[in-house]
Amino acid sequence: MKLTTRDVPPRAVWALEQGGMHPLLARLYAARGVNGMDDIDDGLNRLLPPGAMRGIQAAATLLADAIAGDKRLCIVADYDCDGATACAVGIRGLRLLGARHVGYLVPDRVLDGYGLTAPIAQRVKDSGADLLITVDNGIASIDGVAQARALGLQVLVTDHHLPAAELPDADVIVNPNQPGCDFASKSIAGVGVMFYVLLVLRAELRRRGVFTTGTQPKLDALLPLVALGTVADVVRLDANNRRLVAQGLKRVRAGAMPTGLASLFAAAGRKAQVATTFDFGFALGPRINAAGRLSDMTLGIECLLTDDPARGNELARTLDGINRERRVIEGDMRDQAMQIAESLFDGGQEPPAAICVFDPDFHEGVVGIVASRIKDKLHRPTFVFAASQAPGKQHELKGSGRSIAGFHLRDALDLVAKRYPGVLLRFGGHAMAAGCTIAEEHFARFEQGLAEVALEWLDAATLTRQMETDGPLEAQYRRVDLVDTLHKEVWGQGFAPPTFSEEVEVLSQRLVGEKHLALKLKHQGTPIDGIWFGHTDSLPARVKIAFRLDADEWNGTRKVKFLIEAAEGV
Repeated sequence: MKLTTRDVPPRAVWALEQGGMHPLLARLYAARGVNGMDDIDDGLNRLLPPGAMRGIQAAATLLADAIAGDKRLCIVADYDCDGATACAVGIRGLRLLGARHVGYLVPDRVLDGYGLTAPIAQRVKDSGADLLITVDNGIASIDGVAQARALGLQVLVTDHHLPAAELPDADVIVNPNQPGCDFASKSIAGVGVMFYVLLVLRAELRRRGVFTTGTQPKLDALLPLVALGTVADVVRLDANNRRLVAQGLKRVRAGAMPTGLASLFAAAGRKAQVATTFDFGFALGPRINAAGRLSDMTLGIECLLTDDPARGNELARTLDGINRERRVIEGDMRDQAMQIAESLFDGGQEPPAAICVFDPDFHEGVVGIVASRIKDKLHRPTFVFAASQAPGKQHELKGSGRSIAGFHLRDALDLVAKRYPGVLLRFGGHAMAAGCTIAEEHFARFEQGLAEVALEWLDAATLTRQMETDGPLEAQYRRVDLVDTLHKEVWGQGFAPPTFSEEVEVLSQRLVGEKHLALKLKHQGTPIDGIWFGHTDSLPARVKIAFRLDADEWNGTRKVKFLIEAAEGV
C-alpha cells in the first residue's frame, strides 16, 4: 500500500476560512474540490433545476394525465436499496400528489432476474395497471418495454444506469445518462431521479390549477429516503447529491422521517438524532439490501412505506434477522472465494490483472459483496459468479463485479461482448460495479476476455494499491468535539471521509476477537488508542498509518480513537 496526500489549494482554503468555516474543515473541503462557501450551501434552492433532465416534463404530463384520468399505476422496482427507496418515494409521492391507485412489483432476484422483463410486463398488465413506471431500472429493458407496450400499457422509464446503443421504446424515458440529456449530475441515484420527476409533476399540477403554492403537498418529507438510497447505492457524492443527502440527514436528526426508517435505526442500534452517512451506508442500507439478496424485497419496501410503528418495528426486526443470515453466508463464501482467487497466482507473484471466481455452491444473492471484498484485498477488477437458481436456467451463471479506479467495468463488459459474441447473455451497470449473465460453459472464455481488456487498460501504476489521504493531523485537532463535527458532514463515494496519515510509534498491539488488531500508539508525543478492524498481522515499532477519527465512551468520558485504514508497505 502506498499512501499519498491530497493537494490542498491554498486559495480555496482561504476562501472557506473567510466564509467562517473551521480551518480543519476548510482544508478537507478544499482538498476535495470545494472552492467557496457557495459550493457547500446545501439549501434546497441550490439543487440543480429539474428542467435540464431530458424527458422530465413529458413524464410529468404523462403522470398528471394519469392522475386526472384516475388510472392505475404500477411501479416496477429493483431489488436493492436504491430501487426500494425509489419505489417508496414514488408511491408516497404519487399518493401525496393525488394518485389513488398506485401499486408496485419488485422482481425476485432468483426467479425473475434483473429489471423489467416480458413476464414482469405481463404480471403488471394482469394486475390491472394502465401505466407502468420503472425505478432504478428499465434503460436496458428492450424486450420488457416492448411487451408492455404491446399489452397496451403506457410505460415511463426512470433510471440512472448507463444505456446501451439501443434505447427501449417507452412512452417517456427519464435518465440523466441517456444521450442528449443536459442534466449536470450524471451520478444521481435512481431514487434521486424519481424525486426529481415528482418535483416536476407537482409543478405541472400547479400549472393545471390542482394545487397552489400554498396548498401543494410538501415533498421534502421524502428526502430521508432519497438520502438513504443515494448513499447506499454508492453513487458519487457530487455537489447535488451531497445536498440531497444533507437535507435528508437534517430531517432524520430532527426525527422527521418515515416510521419504518425510525424502526430501522432502532433495529440497527443506531441513534437517529446523530445520524451520519455511515449509518445509511453500513447499517440501514445493508438491512434493506439483505431482503433482496436472500428473501423478498417487498419486506424492505413495506418497511419504508408503513406508517404503523408496530408494523415498522416488526419489519425492521425481520430485516435485521435476514441481514444476520446474510453476514454468515457472506463470511463463509468470502473465505472460499478468497482461497480460489489466491490460487490463481503463487504467493510471491502479483495477482492477475482481473479476477474471476466461480463455485457451484456460491449464493447469487451475495456475489456482489464478495466481489467487493476480493477487490479490496487484491486491488484487481473482480467478478464473482454463482449458478442461477431460476427454473430452467441452471446452466447460466450470474456474476457481479467490482472495479478499481481506471477500469470502467461496464465498458469492459461491452468490449468483451464485442470480441466474444455470444458469451455475455446480459450485462449492465456502472464504472465501478456491474453485473452479467453467462452460460457456465463460457466461464473460461469470459475470464480470458476480461483479462485481455484488463491487461490493455491497466498499467503498473493503476495496479499499485494507493490510498489518498489528508496528510498529518495537527495535535490541536485531536479532539472529541472535532470528531463530532467531522461526523456530521456528508462524506461518501467521490467525497471521501477524512483520512489522515503520518508516522507513529507502536507502543503495544494485541488481537481482539481473533480478527482485529488493537493498538496503543504514540501520536505526536501523546499515547492514543487505535484499532484496525479485520487485520491480524502485527505492525513494526514505527510505521506510517492512514487513520480516521472516532470517539470511545467509557464511564461517561469520551476520548479520541484512531480507526486504522491502512499502513504503508503493509
